[in-house]
Amino acid sequence: MNKKIKKILNKKNKSKVICLTAYSKNVATILDKYCDLILVGDSLGSVLYNYKSTKEVTLDIMINHSKSVKQGVKKSLMVVDMPYNTYRNPKEALKNSRLVMKKTKCDAIKLEGGRKLIPIIKTLIKNKIPVMGHLGILPQTEKKFTFKGRQTKEIVNLFKDAKLLEKAGIFSVVLECVEMNVAKRITDQLKIPTIGIGSSVNCDGQVLVIDDLVGLSESKFRFVKKYANLKKVINSAVKSYKSEVLKKKFPKAKHSFKK
Repeated sequence: MNKKIKKILNKKNKSKVICLTAYSKNVATILDKYCDLILVGDSLGSVLYNYKSTKEVTLDIMINHSKSVKQGVKKSLMVVDMPYNTYRNPKEALKNSRLVMKKTKCDAIKLEGGRKLIPIIKTLIKNKIPVMGHLGILPQTEKKFTFKGRQTKEIVNLFKDAKLLEKAGIFSVVLECVEMNVAKRITDQLKIPTIGIGSSVNCDGQVLVIDDLVGLSESKFRFVKKYANLKKVINSAVKSYKSEVLKKKFPKAKHSFKK
């Protein structure tokens, strides 16, 4: 077993798993100092490309950004989202996952969905490709973005899916926008760590989109907390740069060359 995955598993009931998304080397280099897990999420579709849906994210896009992220990752577990329509059956999933693992040198891949993925997960794990699960709101296929765990049938299905995914061999599962008490019960019943986003403090760890955390995005999601206003910092820096160039204060002699 991958030592980094083992480390994540060992945090269950001991310490929270710290997870954030990254889409480039420069950001990954910073996050690697603090994170246990860095996720190259297909959320980059909306964050970086302004896509209306993650369905538009391609395998090539994920691979290229993941290759960049890998340059900044040393200690963290690096997980890559498999984009929409790249794992519709075991054969397709194995081919594309192998490509991602080979080209990006990531530690694991992440798949969205419940019991229908069992044959796919088993195939990947049999071929030594570690898999992270994702339940609750599934952005790749979701039609209505409302939290999960409202009705009894929905709750029962979440529990069943979580247990079945664990039995199939996933090492962790993201719970996205799952009602807090349901998230707690799932977390308590699983031996593997749950990583929450909008699923309360009851999960074993948390994940956020880095652009949301540092205030670069306009995200209004309830579960987002902005820890900084990087947009303000960048605005100030660019404004100062423009002013100095117009006033011929930049570049100075120390920024230039002379024989």
